[in-house]
Amino acid sequence: MENLQVLILAAGKGTRMKSRKAKVLHQVGGSALIEHVFRAAQSISSRVLVVVGHQAERVKALLPDAEFVDQKQQLGTGHAVLSARETLRGFSGDLLVLPGDVPLIGGDTLEHFVQFHRDGGYAASVLTADIAEPFGYGRIIRRNDNEVDSIVEHRDASPDVLKIPEINSSIYVFKTPELFAALAHVGNKNSQSEYYLTDVVGILTSGNEKVGAYKTAAPVEILGINTRQELAAIDQFLRRQKCEALMSEGVTIVDPESTFIDVDVQVGPDTIIYPSVQLERGTVVGEDVTIRSFSRITSCRIGARSTVLEGCVLVSSKIGEDVYLGPFAHLRQDVTLGDNTRVGNFVEMKKSKLGAASKASHLAYVGDATVGKDVNIGAGVITANYDGTHKYETHIEDDAFIGTNSTLIAPVRVEKGAFVAAGSTITDDVPAEGLAIARGRQVVKEGRAPHRKKKA
Repeated sequence: MENLQVLILAAGKGTRMKSRKAKVLHQVGGSALIEHVFRAAQSISSRVLVVVGHQAERVKALLPDAEFVDQKQQLGTGHAVLSARETLRGFSGDLLVLPGDVPLIGGDTLEHFVQFHRDGGYAASVLTADIAEPFGYGRIIRRNDNEVDSIVEHRDASPDVLKIPEINSSIYVFKTPELFAALAHVGNKNSQSEYYLTDVVGILTSGNEKVGAYKTAAPVEILGINTRQELAAIDQFLRRQKCEALMSEGVTIVDPESTFIDVDVQVGPDTIIYPSVQLERGTVVGEDVTIRSFSRITSCRIGARSTVLEGCVLVSSKIGEDVYLGPFAHLRQDVTLGDNTRVGNFVEMKKSKLGAASKASHLAYVGDATVGKDVNIGAGVITANYDGTHKYETHIEDDAFIGTNSTLIAPVRVEKGAFVAAGSTITDDVPAEGLAIARGRQVVKEGRAPHRKKKA
């Protein structure tokens, strides 16, 4: 929206979370609280400011596209907004103020709210909601249908005021000059010795300025998080919502209650997801994929018609089409699997590429390796990539065959069509079409088998 800037308040510690970590860094649906709010803000404004204080550097690291304001001391919400006064100097448009702990807020709701504020010509507007259990929230006292008379904090409310179901969401939009003029009159004579942003509403109304109240039809969107219980409840809500959306788009989720899918995950139609699967942040799954139970997949891309069997752990990897994985395969990081590959039981891969139609079917470790097409890696094969100080690379070219229980000691290259005999320890390059045998020669001593007799 034109002539609109957003200020997100993310400086507080969140003492009720009983955590050393800043509240806005806690996650729901696979993203930090502040990330959800920032995405909603970005959807309606090209300039988003974030007020930071407690663990500021960690918050900044999560939001590379944000502009930051440092609140050196955390002296309340009013003080947090005042911290941005210099940054906003000269701006005469509307300022939308958001708390950093409302992860369900939607861009559409914010857009309608700002439009209500502008259409009514208000100096400030408050986003409100009717909720069944308003304990702890400030109550909205209305002057008429659309205007606010005052906001009464729960701790200061009379029994009659506590019966009001309409609560303050702590989401506001202000005409910026009027906001900072009113903030100059906000004091800190209260039980917390803090400067409350809510006091601005009373200052504006006492000066005959109009303050609007926009009641959202979706109260769940304005729910904040103050406790671990609320964190768990909203996380569960987001994940169930994600499952419902995917099922509406043609994805089969056998048991949504036990399936954990982060909000930014993408899944193609006709994919089947079995119980107790976790699809985590940044994952993209193609069409007609099968993912079996107890697999955890993080920041991966999985091509169409691939199968992930039980108990696989896949991290930061690219998996082609028609790939067969598991059970109990582990792709640790930066692994690329070509089309029609197979990585089977108890195979671990790390920083490696496996060419099309190649396979490592069981009990192998492939690390820091580039493997060509149509390569067979036998059971128990190891690429020994670490000498205790440095990592080295292994190259296995197209059509090579690596026999069972072989060790390739990097740096080493097995050229096209070469064959490594089972049980070999390879320390030198193997030429194209060559046969490498590197193992101790078997010696048989006739009649020398040790006999063990039971003692009398």
